[in-house]
Amino acid sequence: MALGVTDLKKGTIIKLEGVPYRITEYSQKVMGRGGSIVNVKIKSLTDGRVLEKTFKGNDSIDSADVAYSSVQYLYSDNEKAYFMDGQTYETKELPIDMLGDQTGYLIEGLDVQAQYFDGNIIGVELPKNVFLKVTHAENAVKGDTSSAVTKDAKLETGISVKVPAFIKTGDVISVDTTTGNYRERKK
Repeated sequence: MALGVTDLKKGTIIKLEGVPYRITEYSQKVMGRGGSIVNVKIKSLTDGRVLEKTFKGNDSIDSADVAYSSVQYLYSDNEKAYFMDGQTYETKELPIDMLGDQTGYLIEGLDVQAQYFDGNIIGVELPKNVFLKVTHAENAVKGDTSSAVTKDAKLETGISVKVPAFIKTGDVISVDTTTGNYRERKK
């Protein structure tokens, strides 16, 4: 399916020269006599390269035919992350560098949406929030009852997040996967 420049927006997946790209930044300039220019930053979904492209008002862009399927995260080694297809029980793999910061939210058994292009897994979409165990948190300073006090907490996947002073080692907390912010303590 062909897209016009007005169909482009952040998050849209397009195909250029047979390669799928996700638009990560978008800006539009309106020129005189109704013409416009769209500048985008796009990230390759196959190798992670970032490019800048400019499209004119009458350009036609191919949309990428990306399919989605639910998969379960199994484990990672130094090179790849492994997922299991929920219907076929087939193991799918994805180079670890294609996941970027997402690896900090992947725990064994987590269900994610896999993105497929030409039958190959090219990325995953995490749930909005994930529950992770706090493996280390500094003790709160006695007498500091301000609700705005935060401290660093290290989580089971190795990432650190700012948490309220009452969070302690062993707690399970919800973390927003898009911002990396603490949401709440699991009850």
